[in-house]
Amino acid sequence: MSTSSQSPLRSVAVFCGSTPGKNPSLMDAAYEAGRVIAERGLVLVYGAGGGGLMGAVSQGALDAGGEVVGFIPTLMVEREWGRSDLTEFHVVDTMHTRKAGMAERADAFLALPGGLGTLEEIFEVWTWRTIGYHSKPVGFLDVDGFWTPLLQALRGISAAGFVRGSVIDDAVVEPTIERALDALAARCTVTGQQLRPGF
Repeated sequence: MSTSSQSPLRSVAVFCGSTPGKNPSLMDAAYEAGRVIAERGLVLVYGAGGGGLMGAVSQGALDAGGEVVGFIPTLMVEREWGRSDLTEFHVVDTMHTRKAGMAERADAFLALPGGLGTLEEIFEVWTWRTIGYHSKPVGFLDVDGFWTPLLQALRGISAAGFVRGSVIDDAVVEPTIERALDALAARCTVTGQQLRPGF
């Protein structure tokens, strides 16, 4: 199954690393993710970074003729961490404003490999979904099993009684961008799908 113009999934916010990491295949996967997002006619929403996986995912989308919407705080622009050659380039005042802008523009959220910033971003929107602030699906692109240790840790937290198993099961976890987008689109088409508030 693939997304189409009839799907409620029209844009995807991607969270990912601003550095390339040590595994070259992750950069390739990020570029491929941007390319596939664009080829499916979806808008890529991301943090407007120019380096690492952020640079790769945006370049993949741009090379495929896609729309790329970036949000970046002034401080990062001053440090020359951003790229302005995007369809839309929004310079905002704070990280909070950045995340709010991305959340508003996106119909779904997908975490590619990354570090603390990526974790903070995906966990925030996942938490928002869980407590009922929005119904947009969240997911992890599990390239080469990158997210497997984290997800195993979450299962342990669930077993300890702090996160319901249904919350973890609700997240999309797929090894390829095609399957991840299909799963996110399927969740978007479930009208009114909402988890019971609470963790």
